[in-house]
Amino acid sequence: MYRTHTCGELRAANVNETVTLAGWVQKVRNLGAMTFIDLRDRYGITQIVVEEHSDEATKAAAAKLGREYVLQVTGKVIERESKNPKMPTGDIEVAATALTILNEAQTPPFTIEEVSDGGDDLRMKYRYLDLRRPPLQRAMILRHKMAQSIRRFLDSEGFLEIETPYLVGSTPEGARDFVVPSRMNPNQFYALPQSPQTLKQLLMVAGYDKYFQIVRCFRDEDLRADRQPEFTQIDCEMSFVEQEDVINVFERWAKYMFKDVLGIEFSEPFRRMPWIEAMEKYGSDKPDLRFGMEFADITDLARGHGFSVFDDAEYICGFAATGCATYTRKQIDALTDYVKRPQVGAKGLIWIRVEEAGVKSSIDKFYSPEEVKAMAEKCGAKAGDMVFILCGKKFKALSQLCALRLEVTQQLGLRDPKKFAPLWVVDFPMFEWDDETERFYAMHHPFTSPKPEDVEFLESDPGRVRANAYDFVCNGTEIGGGSIRIHDAQLQATIFKCLGFTPEKAQEQFGFLMNAFKFGAPPHGGLAFGFDRLCSLFGGVESIRDYIAFPKNNAGRDVMLDAPSTIDQAQLDELFLSLVKPE
Repeated sequence: MYRTHTCGELRAANVNETVTLAGWVQKVRNLGAMTFIDLRDRYGITQIVVEEHSDEATKAAAAKLGREYVLQVTGKVIERESKNPKMPTGDIEVAATALTILNEAQTPPFTIEEVSDGGDDLRMKYRYLDLRRPPLQRAMILRHKMAQSIRRFLDSEGFLEIETPYLVGSTPEGARDFVVPSRMNPNQFYALPQSPQTLKQLLMVAGYDKYFQIVRCFRDEDLRADRQPEFTQIDCEMSFVEQEDVINVFERWAKYMFKDVLGIEFSEPFRRMPWIEAMEKYGSDKPDLRFGMEFADITDLARGHGFSVFDDAEYICGFAATGCATYTRKQIDALTDYVKRPQVGAKGLIWIRVEEAGVKSSIDKFYSPEEVKAMAEKCGAKAGDMVFILCGKKFKALSQLCALRLEVTQQLGLRDPKKFAPLWVVDFPMFEWDDETERFYAMHHPFTSPKPEDVEFLESDPGRVRANAYDFVCNGTEIGGGSIRIHDAQLQATIFKCLGFTPEKAQEQFGFLMNAFKFGAPPHGGLAFGFDRLCSLFGGVESIRDYIAFPKNNAGRDVMLDAPSTIDQAQLDELFLSLVKPE
């Protein structure tokens, strides 16, 4: 056998045992009379010692070793003279009696240690080496444990894990599809699913009342830290349920996950927050509640005093930054530059400094001290705080203030990754208007049911209709979301009409679903959680990349496999495809 123990297993209780280990050489330290070798596998590191009296073959093998050589070691476990309390195996070492080099290795392009000297691009190119590093190993182990925990809970609740196909029809609504040409059906294409949305609804029609799947999804969209062209969802659907039923099950699931994986217990119900409250208090439909600093509408207090910036604004809002009254002019100017960045888009920043002696602001010229103080108090400021104010179109100003709030809290060190503040955001608008195309789009997707009390406004006033939808949010990140679905073919047809679909177009794209509803669709609803995002949240990092074994870069490329790549002409001919050079 190649090994009797792993490199993270041996302890003082194993002293005097003869063992065989196998792994990669982390480090070699040749001290002349003795050679020390750190041998690593995914379980840990064990120190190997080749002593002066070891046989010549063993010493010769030790002299040849380099970093990342694959090595088998047989020897006796002995107690270390100089123990290392930072290592689980730090009380012992293995005195080698035989070394077998299983494979030599080139010197790796970066150090394979806790903190590497390799840049992102280099480590992405040699991802299989990066995956040997402890941080990536911990990430993969956490992902595995979370997947098992998810399956245990949902199985205990009676959910069935059912697979759905990866080759489906294209539905252009929403993000772009990845398309796959069909050789057997010339000039026709499959699409890779953005989610199994319609398929899981068909499973409800089929009578499988509790479904789940840890499923790969695909979206051809621009990337950022928390997005990948292929990602994993925890996809769930239930029949004969209302919104409260779905939220109750998956709040229990979330609490189970926090306790089972992280040992964190939530005894109180998660907060429920209507969408409009989230926007007006935090400028985001995924608010971060780890700290306060709620927004206040000060439009009525700020308008009508001769300050044209405020007088011409639709909406004026601000928040009190805790303990920031000591900010210098340089720090305020830096924040002003921050909100003026194209990514934020504000024209400037107004501030009020609140001290025991009184208030001072950048708009003292237009307002009395009492008027400035009233604005500060409306924002909840107390002595020692700094109030920051932005204005403009309502939701644009709120969004800009949200970016500023997060920047300030980052500077203050308030975004603790080990602290969690989960909540449900509910009562979303059903539709959002797009000025460019002059039409409504579904805020979630076209199968979301409207609130029953708002159905009467679908055709007369679609903008006021609320969706029977809910998002699970934690620490400023949308972890999951879902809705009660439409199960009535007539209501679904009305929604398609609101979204600008002709009956023919709706039938062409979604006829299979609408036809299925005619055969007795139960009331149903569900949700999907971003598994990669959930892993990064539990792991305490911003990016999901560390929790995906082989991720793409920001250009959607796999630099390790050099994909996407060209294919040869014979394949193109077989698929009836011709290439057009981009302009």
